[in-house]
Amino acid sequence: MKNETTRRQFCKSALAATPLVMLSNASAQSQPTGLSKKLGIALVGLGYYSKDLLAPALQMTKNCYLAGIVSFPMDDQQYWIDKYNIPRKNIYAHTDFDAIADNPDIDIIYVVLPNSMHHEYTIRAAKAGKHVICEKPMALTVKECQEMIDACNDNHVRLSIGYRLHYEPYTQEVMRYGRDKVFGAIKYVHASAGYRNRSKKSHWKLQKAYGGGALMDMGVYCIQGARYTIQEEPVSVTAQQFTFDPERYDEVDEMVTMQFEFPGGAVANLTTTFAASTNTLYAAAEKKWFSMNPFSLYNGLTLRTQDGPVNLPDINQQAAQMDDVAWSIAKKLPMRVPGKEGLQDIKIVTAVKKAIKTGNKVEIL
Repeated sequence: MKNETTRRQFCKSALAATPLVMLSNASAQSQPTGLSKKLGIALVGLGYYSKDLLAPALQMTKNCYLAGIVSFPMDDQQYWIDKYNIPRKNIYAHTDFDAIADNPDIDIIYVVLPNSMHHEYTIRAAKAGKHVICEKPMALTVKECQEMIDACNDNHVRLSIGYRLHYEPYTQEVMRYGRDKVFGAIKYVHASAGYRNRSKKSHWKLQKAYGGGALMDMGVYCIQGARYTIQEEPVSVTAQQFTFDPERYDEVDEMVTMQFEFPGGAVANLTTTFAASTNTLYAAAEKKWFSMNPFSLYNGLTLRTQDGPVNLPDINQQAAQMDDVAWSIAKKLPMRVPGKEGLQDIKIVTAVKKAIKTGNKVEIL
């Protein structure tokens, strides 16, 4: 179609597409030639995301590689040795994690643990002198997030939060729509993200102590979507919580709906759930609308404007993310997704929880 966004147009605009707290980020896309010396990444926590997504992605990266692992009692070290030929000296148990400080093969620690453990292992990694990628959501509280940022600053290491979509072409195009007001100012955003969670009640995502619940798991994608689409920070929120299976969801939320107001007059209506499969983002601007369906999955994202479909590359998001982080570290450039981005989302999540509890509109400071 004549209105279709081309790959060339995307490449010209992508380098400038940095949302909100990343507006000062000068980091370019990872260079085709890669770094002369790849940075070594150690994965901490060897569950599904590490095993099925991060480790395979690290076989595709140009600027970093899978150098080591940190395992817990339930993890199968031998699987990783056999599949990725990781040297024994680069394999740690959680009990000797701090010894990683003496290993020059490992430059970056990727914390891929239950939410409640992000704070501890990010700080320990920083004290070991290693740069950190911490999976989302950053931590359980604003205080924990700030302590993680401070620990990395105090130990002169870099911190990035694992928001992979910031490195993804379709998402970057949506950011450009909001930032450059391509269709005029954004007036309304709807986003929903959820899946049918059939985990046993013993799973950490259904336990409050571990930071479980739909809001912390999928809700941050909706919050992110509203923020990077509108390109403003919300100033207030009202919210509601719904439970369909009280026997399983007696500690954490099963569904949350949120209504945000933004300083420029835009509003956002967001839903996150463990009760149904949904993944969509729709934005109405002054002149035209655009939508993504799905908008936050690992692949197969789509983007459509009122003029028709937008065709951009479908990339490996995790590989692009880790390559860009390594590039930023090596070249001493600002992080595309620094710690303060994760901190901002937890400030918003905290306000959402207060709005649910009180039934009132809550200002977001």
